[in-house]
Amino acid sequence: MTSSLDPLPTPTVARLRRPGWRDPRLLLGLVLVAASVALGSWAVSSAGRTVAVYAAAGPLTPGEPVDARNLRAVEVRLGSGDGKYFLAGRPLPDDLVALRVVGDGELVARSAVGGSEELAVRAVAIPVAGALSDRVTDGALVDVWFVPASDDGATAAERKADEKDGGGPYTLASQVVVAQVAESGGTLVTGGPTTLHVLVPTDELAGVLAALAAEGEIAVVPVAGGSA
Repeated sequence: MTSSLDPLPTPTVARLRRPGWRDPRLLLGLVLVAASVALGSWAVSSAGRTVAVYAAAGPLTPGEPVDARNLRAVEVRLGSGDGKYFLAGRPLPDDLVALRVVGDGELVARSAVGGSEELAVRAVAIPVAGALSDRVTDGALVDVWFVPASDDGATAAERKADEKDGGGPYTLASQVVVAQVAESGGTLVTGGPTTLHVLVPTDELAGVLAALAAEGEIAVVPVAGGSA
């Protein structure tokens, strides 16, 4: 007996073919792997790369000339901040001065130096006859006071009243930087005659100069917290 049912077709098994070297997917994969390796190598080398830049070889105060004599080269990792500092080995601009206090060993940022015409302070020599705190050193922040001379015949009560009326000590300049402490005779003697070179803002300069010419004494008080 012959069956009337047709035989079922035999399914064809699809065979996987190994991609050839011209397969675009293989080429794309190779490109991605190569790019990842190159990017990783660049990141590692960049992280470990150091550059030589200038740092202060001692405290720099506003108005002080800045050149190779008061700088030193240090190796640091800056990443993308190379343009903020001066690279060692390259010529510095002429006639640079510090515009703010730069601490010993601090990297010298381009924003911390400039031309003398950019300074907003002026150095003023202030004689101090009384005792001076040992915290008043180069780079320290101080308040400058003026103590008017009192009448010889005034009583203590009269002097108190005078102070209440505004005739007592008053502040000439607050939180100014001491550029230099010049001791008499070149020796450091606490309480001896001293000349302080302080950096006075230009808008307070007239008052300080007027007080220096008036009858009275200048007193310098260190600011709590120390240096600029």
